[in-house]
This record gives sequence, structure tokens and C-alpha cells, in this order.
Amino acid sequence: MKHFPLGNTGLLVSAYSLGCLNFGSRTDKKTSFQLLDHFFEAGGNFLDTANNYAIWNEGCVGGESESLLGEWMKERKNRHQIILATKVGAKPALPKTEKWEGLSRQAIEKGIDESLLRLGTDYVDLYYAHVDDNETELEETLETFDSLVKAGKVRAIGCSNYRLSRLLEAKAVSQSKGWESYCCIQQRYTYLQPRVDANFGVQVSADEDLLAYCSQHDDFTLMAYSPLLGGLYNREDAVLPDAYRREEQMTRLHTLRKVSGELGATPNQLILAWMLHNHPRALPIVAASGLTQLEENLGALKLQISSEQLDQLKQIIN
Repeated sequence: MKHFPLGNTGLLVSAYSLGCLNFGSRTDKKTSFQLLDHFFEAGGNFLDTANNYAIWNEGCVGGESESLLGEWMKERKNRHQIILATKVGAKPALPKTEKWEGLSRQAIEKGIDESLLRLGTDYVDLYYAHVDDNETELEETLETFDSLVKAGKVRAIGCSNYRLSRLLEAKAVSQSKGWESYCCIQQRYTYLQPRVDANFGVQVSADEDLLAYCSQHDDFTLMAYSPLLGGLYNREDAVLPDAYRREEQMTRLHTLRKVSGELGATPNQLILAWMLHNHPRALPIVAASGLTQLEENLGALKLQISSEQLDQLKQIIN
């Protein structure tokens, strides 16, 4: 598996980040360990989790995924070979409440210590602001993140679900203060582009302005979550979600399936390969509930997309 620089941090991460969202809850320990082992053996070193994974699953309070990863790294004795990413900001402040912890100094410091305990490590490689917090000053959030880097608890920081305007504001604050700056952003991103009025709640979809920014800054990495829309692309009878219902989308799907057929690949595989070949490059966060699904995702790494095929896909997107 190829590895790419994570922003300008000096860290090299695998082309895929393995999404560990349901590990230790809906995906049981045995299956989770099998998926982690297979990903690691294939050259994957980039693991993605969060302190609130997976509060939506029955019986879960958040932290189940981190605890599972901690067990796996302890048993495999491979912590030093892993680029470990987790997040803070979107866990309920109190059980069974709708108010999140947010990104205050107190919330971040409490969040990192609890995550480190569950993960069984004394540092995380990448610490994300999970969602924007408009009730906390950016200076407070960024100064706290910077202090964690200086303390050795965090190696690099990123953000997720930020609008470009807030990202630019945050980067300006960090630069003016000499603090650690966000090295990457993790957004919803897939081949189909949502309607302008699409509402994903707290989730933010990568828009043209963010893509243009990432195209112009090689020291900033774009991470893509939900790249396959839950496997929708592989289903011939799939009904597009309301957020993606636009007149030209069926044409896009037709082109995607035409090119994937030429390559002897599934549409899902072509999307993952396209993300790595496109500009700006997006590193996909791939999720799997079983080895067959993971194998399909890994198979995309072998695809060679011609410039003509890339042009076909780009023409449809533009």
C-alpha cells in the first residue's frame, strides 16, 4: 500500500485510513481483530476512531472503539507502527443528554486523557476537532491543542466538519500565535456531489471552495469519510438519497459504471481509486464489516486509471 505525507507533519500515512467506528460494538472483537490484522498486513498503518464511537449502537456510551483498538495494539505489540487518529468534541457532555462536550480547554484536556487511557498509549498521532464549536473561541481551542502537542500527548492536529471560512480563520489564529496548525480536514466526500441545499446535520460535505483550497496547498491533506455512501454505487437498483438527487447524477453514475466495467472493477473500487488519482487527492476512510468487503476495498489500490478515463470522470463532475 502506498503511503503519503500527512500535511507537513512529517508523518507518512497509508493511502487508506481504516474506519473503526463500529469496532468493539456492532462489529465484535473477533471480527474487528481480523479486519485490523488484514489491513495492517496489507500495509495499512492509519486507523481512525473517535471518543464518541459508537454511542448510537445499543448499549454503547462512547469509547468502545478506542478500547478495542487499545486491546488490539497491546496484543499485537505494534503501537509504534500505527498512525493513530482519534477525535474530541462530539461526545455527550453527560450520559443521555444532547449537549456535546464541545472544544473548550476543559473538554479537550478531559477528552484526551480519557482517550489515552482507553487506547492504552501515552500519545495519539492525530487529534481531530470532531465538529466545529461556535460557543468556544477558536483561540481557546487552538491554544489547548498546541499545549497537548508541546506536552507530547498529541503529534499533530486536524479538524472535521469545518466550513472553509472557519478553517481559514483557525489557521490564521495558529499562524499569528505560533501555535500548532490543523494539518488536515476530514469531510463527507464522494463521487456524487450533493445539492447546494443538502442538509447533513452536523456533518459537512466537501464543497468546491474547500476542494480548490486543497488543490492549492500541498501541505494540507483532505480526508474523505462516507466515500461509498454505504455501498450505494454497487447496487444497480439503488435509489439516490434526497441530498444527491440532481438531474445529472444518473449520467454520472452511468459514466462511473462504464469506466469501472472497462477496468474490470466494481464502482466502489473505482471511486476509491479515483480519490487517490484525482486532484486534489483525497485519502478515503474505508469501513468494513467483514473481510470480503475489506478485500474489495483493498483491490482498488491495484487499479490504474488512464488519463482519458480520469477526463471522462472529471467532465461529468464539472
